Amino acid sequence: MNVNTLAGIRSERGVGGDTKVSRVGSDGGEAENGPVTIYDVAEAAGVAASTVSRALSKPGRVSFRTAEHVRVVAARLGYRTEETERDPKTDTSLIAMVVADITNPVFYGMIRGAERAARHAGCTLVLAESQESAAAEHEALERIVPAVDAVILASSRMSDAAIRTLAKSVRVVVLNRMVDQVPSVATDTVQAVRFAADHLLSHGHRSLTYLAGPEASWSDGMRWRGVLEAGQQLALRVRRSGPHRPTIAGGREAAAEWLENPTSAVIAYNDLVAIGFLQGVSEAGRRVPDDVSVIGFDNIRDGELVVPGLTTLASPLASLGSAAVQHLQRPRNATAEPAPLLLPSRLVVRGSTGPAH
Repeated sequence: MNVNTLAGIRSERGVGGDTKVSRVGSDGGEAENGPVTIYDVAEAAGVAASTVSRALSKPGRVSFRTAEHVRVVAARLGYRTEETERDPKTDTSLIAMVVADITNPVFYGMIRGAERAARHAGCTLVLAESQESAAAEHEALERIVPAVDAVILASSRMSDAAIRTLAKSVRVVVLNRMVDQVPSVATDTVQAVRFAADHLLSHGHRSLTYLAGPEASWSDGMRWRGVLEAGQQLALRVRRSGPHRPTIAGGREAAAEWLENPTSAVIAYNDLVAIGFLQGVSEAGRRVPDDVSVIGFDNIRDGELVVPGLTTLASPLASLGSAAVQHLQRPRNATAEPAPLLLPSRLVVRGSTGPAH
């Protein structure tokens, strides 16, 4: 279902379920021409019917200026609104999940976990993609927000300030990232990198390259921070390569850069970059793990299919998705937002790591 169709359906539901609008006669009673629809108010205010519905029943979902304009027009025309009861169980009945790249297998588990939790809670989950672009993400949200009750941002590329602004108009949970003042669920990336560094150190590795991901990625920043801390604590020589695209093609580009200044081990931003790196160094005549040990992130299924199998840090992807939906089931009148939730990772050792030579 496309976003425009979805918005149309939601607007009609808002008209019927949120607000009843009536014209007031000179004697204070209902005018002779009877009840009017919310479309009459929308026409007078010069806005969409769905905007009137939100301005009258849920003003926090529109800008202050728009809400005030609708109220002023309604008062000038002699309208009164009577808010009808709303079933609290349906407050988050429609949830939009926005992911950075729908072709990236790392999001499969998150989506599946969120969908199962939503279905269990009697909600419906709809999906949108930002294509790794903050501008595209913002544009999509402008169309989506009026149509849904809540939003899950998975690996959002928008700024913290933009996400906090969004959270003022709709319930938001940030997934795979931490944003101050906004409910957030992520993996403990710094601790995960320490697992990887300890593993490499136990095999005699003393130098390490981090194959970075997108510049706008919060996860990339945290993984690099983990590499730096591990380097200081374990006396490892570390350097950063990138940014690179979070794809197999990005990994092959990283391999070309690494070949100019090799280290005995690499940790990649994600498994796709690691797989591309494996392909690139193999085509250049280097052997994994004899010439370089490789560790990825996320434990996608493709990591088991390459040769050698990819050592990786496994995130609890389905649990991340389900935890995001559970955040949205908290009562709206909760006095404080819950603390950010960090879920643990585990190291999955396969054939791409071995002794340093």
